[in-house]
Amino acid sequence: MRPDDANVAGNVHGGTILKMIEEAGAIISTRHCNSQNGERCVAALARVERTDFLSPMCIGEVAHVSAEITYTSKHSVEVQVNVMSENILTGIKKLTNKATLWYVPLSLKNVDKVLEVPPFVYSRQEQEEEGRKRYEAQKLERMETKWKNGDIVQPVPNPEPNTVSYSQSSLIHLVGPSDCTLHGFVHGGVTMKLMDEVAGIVAARHCKTNIVTASVDAINFHDKIRKGCVITISGRMTFTSNKSMEIEVLVDADPVVDDSQKRYRAASAFFTYVSLSQEGKSLPVPQLVPETEDEKKRFEEGKGRYLQMKAKRQGSQGQEPQP
Repeated sequence: MRPDDANVAGNVHGGTILKMIEEAGAIISTRHCNSQNGERCVAALARVERTDFLSPMCIGEVAHVSAEITYTSKHSVEVQVNVMSENILTGIKKLTNKATLWYVPLSLKNVDKVLEVPPFVYSRQEQEEEGRKRYEAQKLERMETKWKNGDIVQPVPNPEPNTVSYSQSSLIHLVGPSDCTLHGFVHGGVTMKLMDEVAGIVAARHCKTNIVTASVDAINFHDKIRKGCVITISGRMTFTSNKSMEIEVLVDADPVVDDSQKRYRAASAFFTYVSLSQEGKSLPVPQLVPETEDEKKRFEEGKGRYLQMKAKRQGSQGQEPQP
């Protein structure tokens, strides 16, 4: 990891790690989808499940990214990716990230044609049944999320500190060839890196301290972003606990070279950040002050997600075997 990959405190950007994770997933899923004779394809990212950043990665450490296929449906591939960091001076390795990604194979001849996935051989029968349950659950959630968050982030003049308007941020990016796959649409990893960058700006504006990505809720890619589009990545704070911040990030694509297509929502996700001291210890977060009814509603929804995840973590810890 080099200085360009990290923030001013030396912690590697969450977006950089997300981009590496997506590249590993795209490689293994594309290989599998082209493992039999037939129409050639490239695997496109459709969804990233919740990803927790278990341990920070720093400048000078080596990232080891491994990926394996855990389930296939007729038209999608589930990939599990693990990221390890290695201190090459001490040899110490630690797990920094675990992520689950879903890909769909798109024909090289026709970008809108989804091909069938070759069959996958499971090591045990239960693995296929468990994977089918995860597939049905994510499919249902994607359909629900696609019709949510249709609003846009609007600037507010002279906002007060600690309000949603004070820290909300947007980034406008023209999609070029280096951002795109062979199909001419944006790599999922590029989009995720831009989303994390905007979320980080929102968190930094709110706290005015060193901030790091703690987790990313499920990222849903609702539609492809083509080369030549102008994308607007908008972030706004939705909820704060004592030591964490939830930030909603929306990606809208504007096909400026195609008059026949209107601006559309391409992706959406919730990022969670924490504030750190110079010694790397967590700091209290200034409490968000929601002003409008929509902001208050989003705050309560964020609180619900926070409490649900907190209960899930406590339940997992309680199930761990005692030494």
